[in-house]
Amino acid sequence: MLSTSRQTATPDELALRFRSDGYAIVRGLFSPDEIAELSAAIDEVHAEGMSLGRSFRYGNLNYRVDGDEVRMVQWPSYHNVVLDRFRTDYRVAGVLAPLIGSEIKQIINQLHWKKPGGKGDFAFHQDSRFRRPDSAYRNLATSYVQTGIAIDPHTRQSGAMRILPESHLGGPLELPTEGEVMNSVVETATLEAAGLDPSHLIDLELEPGDLAMWSPYLVHGSGTNNADHFRRFYINGYVRAEDCDRGEWAFRRGQPQPLGPRPNLVHFEELYERPGPHFT
Repeated sequence: MLSTSRQTATPDELALRFRSDGYAIVRGLFSPDEIAELSAAIDEVHAEGMSLGRSFRYGNLNYRVDGDEVRMVQWPSYHNVVLDRFRTDYRVAGVLAPLIGSEIKQIINQLHWKKPGGKGDFAFHQDSRFRRPDSAYRNLATSYVQTGIAIDPHTRQSGAMRILPESHLGGPLELPTEGEVMNSVVETATLEAAGLDPSHLIDLELEPGDLAMWSPYLVHGSGTNNADHFRRFYINGYVRAEDCDRGEWAFRRGQPQPLGPRPNLVHFEELYERPGPHFT
């Protein structure tokens, strides 16, 4: 059983909520001391991005820098041992087991920052839109779990995720955006056009140390950070290994797996043709 001062649900109970609602929250999974350690590691990665000055890629490691803001870094765990350790924490394996078993790959490892008053909107979308090609990502509804560890308070004021519970039950939906999801504003008209009711939206409010889980078909987005602090989120996406031809191993028989010396193909299609460092 998961048991802290704020969490008494068992992994099986969390799995039931996840399947019925499209999301679940594990309250207080990580202690304040652990979040302080994770916070320091995330600040190191942020400083790296700022020192680069613009977007940069080295294999799967990808810094998205927009002006004077680091918006996102993908796969920092290749070189940051603290982030690597948290992505394969035994408590995460315990939460995932009732949903996708003990043979688990990872296809998402990324940090998101929302600077106070800065850019940060994410249009309403389903993560399933990024699982390409279809042949490599199978059984999305039952084999994939997206997770996020809150490093700071996530509230509506700080630009927390806004989610539409049970929207995952409708499978893939047409939710068009004018540009890329990360640089498009949250428009409820998009939901209405898809036959969804915006009045059912809720804020995914989290405290530091909470772990959120959501389905790749859950409709979600987020707005601007109007708080006086950063809103940092450590996102890791997991998949039942037999249902994905890509990604890095996270757990085998429930045991943490280290990242290998050579990165595996995930989303960067030119990984093996252009592996070397380059600005993007």
